[in-house]
Amino acid sequence: MMSAKLWAPALTACALATSIALVGCSKDPKDAQQAAAAQQMPPTEVGVIVAQPQSVEQSVELSGRTSAYEISEVRPQTSGVVLKRLFAEGSYVREGQALYEIDSRTNRASADSARAALTRQQANLGVLRVKEGRYRQLVGSNAISKQEYDDIVAQVKLAEADVAASQAELKNAEINLGYSTVRAPISGQTNRSTVTAGALVTASQADPLVTIQRLDPMYVDINQSSAELLRLRQQLSKGNLDSSNNTKVKLRLEDGSEYPIEGRLAFSDASVNPDTGTVTLRAVFSNPNHLLLPGMFANARIVQGVIPNAYLVPQAAITRTPTGQAIAMIVNAKGAVESRPVTTVGTQGANWIVTQGLNTGDKVIVDGIAKVKPEQQVVAKPYQPQAAAPQGAQQPAAKEQGKATEQAAPKTEQKATSNA
Repeated sequence: MMSAKLWAPALTACALATSIALVGCSKDPKDAQQAAAAQQMPPTEVGVIVAQPQSVEQSVELSGRTSAYEISEVRPQTSGVVLKRLFAEGSYVREGQALYEIDSRTNRASADSARAALTRQQANLGVLRVKEGRYRQLVGSNAISKQEYDDIVAQVKLAEADVAASQAELKNAEINLGYSTVRAPISGQTNRSTVTAGALVTASQADPLVTIQRLDPMYVDINQSSAELLRLRQQLSKGNLDSSNNTKVKLRLEDGSEYPIEGRLAFSDASVNPDTGTVTLRAVFSNPNHLLLPGMFANARIVQGVIPNAYLVPQAAITRTPTGQAIAMIVNAKGAVESRPVTTVGTQGANWIVTQGLNTGDKVIVDGIAKVKPEQQVVAKPYQPQAAAPQGAQQPAAKEQGKATEQAAPKTEQKATSNA
């Protein structure tokens, strides 16, 4: 009994020492395994693009409104009652086409009266010329005085002047008679007529009878801020832009669609509007199908110049510091991430236009930029735009579809094997 009691404490102490030793031995291998696992984790994969310089068009999108290329407000040039309207409202009319017929009886009578007066003056002139010829012979033989001959010569000249005045009056009367038919001064599309048959009109009245608009081509009046115009001219003066092709204009309509025909910049105002601080630009667009109508709102994209040796970088690859500095993440030659400040001058589609900070061949991180930090080792792979699209709900669906396809493929092969 005594020996058993002595062995029990000894065994307990030995077991406690053994357990402590085991605990102390098992702690270090676990930490070593974790450290080894951390060292064996593969580097993060990132999608990159290789920076390549190119000539990039710098454009600006401005709002504007369309206006007709030519506008004519047709007003009567003689007074009278409208007898007929000779065109269909809203139809296309050609230059010189008759639009209205005004009662011409008064103008016709005036023309007949002027014609009769001219005939009378011409007859009087003929008589005086015959008389002047006779006096010329008599004065040569001293049968009449020189004074009498001078008087008949003066009468002939006065009669010639009366004839010229009568001819002018007749021409004016005939012009007024021609105004009895109101004709289109330009070719274009008519709008609603303001008068009907039976209406009394007066010469040069305030209200037009009808308005004609030429819709092909079409103007688009655009407003550009004076600050933007000043910046553009400074870039041109420094040689940062090539303005040899700065007249192209593209148009986006009210419904968001692109107008299929490219226009050209035709006019730039020489002064700044003090109320809005803008300069008016005018572009010309061909409009064969009359898709553009006067007064429509549109966004015009104007190519202001070409930036040589610029880089197009997806917008997802550029981050900004709290101060607004643009930052790009680069994979250097050692496979490590490097933070690089860059300079942007605008956008083109979904890309930033970078002019400074990048070099030819730089690997710019686009996909996975949120998972890396400077000096971190990464594996660079070509950027796939579709894989980088921010559509998280669709990516799992795509994976599931891929798994379903993989599962379906073996079934097909097995079926083919069994049939064989």
